[in-house]
Amino acid sequence: MTTPGREFDLLVIGGGINGAGVARDAAGRGVRTALVDQGDFGGATSSASTKLIHGGLRYLEHFEFRLVAESLAEREVILRLAPHLVSPLRFVMPQVPALRPVWMIRLGLWLYDRMGGRSSLPGSATVRLLSDGYGAGLKPELTKGFSYSDARVDDARLVILNLKSARDHGATLLPRTRLVAAARDSGRWRATLECVASGQRFESSARVLINAAGPWVKHVTDCTGSAVSARVRLVKGSHIVVPRAYAGDHAYILQNADQRVVFMIPYEEAYTLIGTTDAVIDSLDQARSITREETCYLLAAVNRYLQCPLAESDVVWSYAGVRPLYDDGQGDPAAITRDYQLLVDDRDGAVQLSIFGGKLTTYRKLAETVLARLAPWLDYRCAAWTHGEPLPGGEFDPARRDAELQRLCAAYPQLPQPLLRDLFARHGLILATVLGEARTLGDLGRDFGGGLYRREAEYFVAREWALAADDILWRRSKAGLRMTAAQREDFTTWFASFRAAAS
Repeated sequence: MTTPGREFDLLVIGGGINGAGVARDAAGRGVRTALVDQGDFGGATSSASTKLIHGGLRYLEHFEFRLVAESLAEREVILRLAPHLVSPLRFVMPQVPALRPVWMIRLGLWLYDRMGGRSSLPGSATVRLLSDGYGAGLKPELTKGFSYSDARVDDARLVILNLKSARDHGATLLPRTRLVAAARDSGRWRATLECVASGQRFESSARVLINAAGPWVKHVTDCTGSAVSARVRLVKGSHIVVPRAYAGDHAYILQNADQRVVFMIPYEEAYTLIGTTDAVIDSLDQARSITREETCYLLAAVNRYLQCPLAESDVVWSYAGVRPLYDDGQGDPAAITRDYQLLVDDRDGAVQLSIFGGKLTTYRKLAETVLARLAPWLDYRCAAWTHGEPLPGGEFDPARRDAELQRLCAAYPQLPQPLLRDLFARHGLILATVLGEARTLGDLGRDFGGGLYRREAEYFVAREWALAADDILWRRSKAGLRMTAAQREDFTTWFASFRAAAS
């Protein structure tokens, strides 16, 4: 924990993807940076997304051309920065002329192929939906469709990798530390922070305060007495996970009668991820979990296409998140812009910048834009840099991903290749650090199930700020999905005793 009274140039409130991106960028420019989050890093919206790095094909219908172009360009950057974590994914949209005319889809895909500049991914195409190909699992009457490229990502780990990079560049990072109050004092912020576990309070100061609190953005503006009007719409998005619903490595983007789309995405090898909903909510209490109505909505949406319908009993996991979208006056939740807004309050020389909206794909560009806006008040050692330095573990050419994985498999011949593949997807080249001197399964310590062993769990605690069992089961890894309820309970019990012994 930081020493009471320590001074910073920049204090970031919120350890989701936007806050993590800003902290990384600022620290790399030589800005004395601190970041706090009242919960686990990436523990809210940033681990409850559809887990895509994409341009947002459907945003074209709402004329969000700048957002789509920026997102497509950023897709290329992130594929290069984290080649172990981000992987190309082919999407298939079955043709349903009654919902959208063919000309509209073809025009949208033509624009999508060209708006982001040069792409390393294959372009769009018209495809036949064969039962042993792009039509796997679909009703036989669906015979034609369209395919295009995007990418998928482990969203929670993208947050952690950005924070590890921020730490490597000198940032101070404090999970489970909340902002109690902040006041302007002689051109600086005096912030009172509190450790959630102990209740201990301390003060820190900073020239600039970044409000990257996501769904809690208004709470932070209230704590700081900001003059910024917190025009935020809370839109709940829920997802369900079922056992693998179809064969193949492609995803489906399915048109719905309400003009929205629902994704079916291969997930964690043996599962299919289905989402998302869009529901405006009045308070965060309404977003603690998925509702039965939302579950039925998602099931109905995919069952219009699936040959073998899914039932509520097929759902093995679900999660809900809140998108803190900038209120642009749109009545339809699906039409509210996903673009970000940055509002600056620079009264009395103490600057506050509040972030509204944004999407996972554009987090790095958002951070660059934040630093550009703050240039009058901060001194930078270097110019924009995050487009060129890979995230931890991703220091290799994306074209060599398979070769790097095989090299690591050859270095650990006594460890199962499926385990090494999962570890590589999480850690990339840092895998060697995670494993240390381990060469056999026995060397990895206790097997908790779901591909999680004691050695990796201890690494999450030592190097990735894991302070609770769920941090590891559902965010640092997805082992909880593959475990039985008894295994999850056993791990939780072990983790509590491990933490107690360590303290």
